[in-house]
Amino acid sequence: MNSETNGMDLRRRDASNRKVAFVCASIFFAMVGASFAAVPLYELFCQVTGFGGTTQRAESESGTIIDRKITVRFDGNINGALPWSFKPQQRSVTLRMGETMQVAYEAHNTSSDVTTGTSVFNVTPFEAGAYFNKMQCFCFTEQALAAGEGVEMPVVFFVDPAMDEDPDLKHVKEITLSYTFYPVQHPVKPVAARPADPAAESNL
Repeated sequence: MNSETNGMDLRRRDASNRKVAFVCASIFFAMVGASFAAVPLYELFCQVTGFGGTTQRAESESGTIIDRKITVRFDGNINGALPWSFKPQQRSVTLRMGETMQVAYEAHNTSSDVTTGTSVFNVTPFEAGAYFNKMQCFCFTEQALAAGEGVEMPVVFFVDPAMDEDPDLKHVKEITLSYTFYPVQHPVKPVAARPADPAAESNL
């Protein structure tokens, strides 16, 4: 009797372990799938709210310029896997809120091959991201540089005057705009199969 009971307990334990393993695996794959689905949603959330220092995209100028001035500092970084140099042409500018400003970064491909990069960006303090508006930016698209090529990458922006009404940013005098470039790996295009040689087939 005891042996039968022990056997039943073992079978129940094995079944329970398999169920737990299945549930854990299901949760893992669901989380992986959700993480991929969440990327565009997270980016949209950041763009709308300025969360994490994400800047805004504007189609036109502010139309309102106030007397309060703000200094914008510029920072440029490169991921170690991308053979580029990248830096701002100037370290900072001071402008009035609502005033449109154009600056530029310089990028140089130091390798002997064509390479493509894409940039991520933010501003600090993070709360200022909701008020930092870009009208033109190299960060909107991937950038491909030929071997040894150097280019200027312009940025056109303004700081929304509404920032002046934000009590959390009332005493902020500086904003830092930071970019980091990462390599883009494009998939290799499949090579079409070579057509069979009719002469070779006739000899078979």
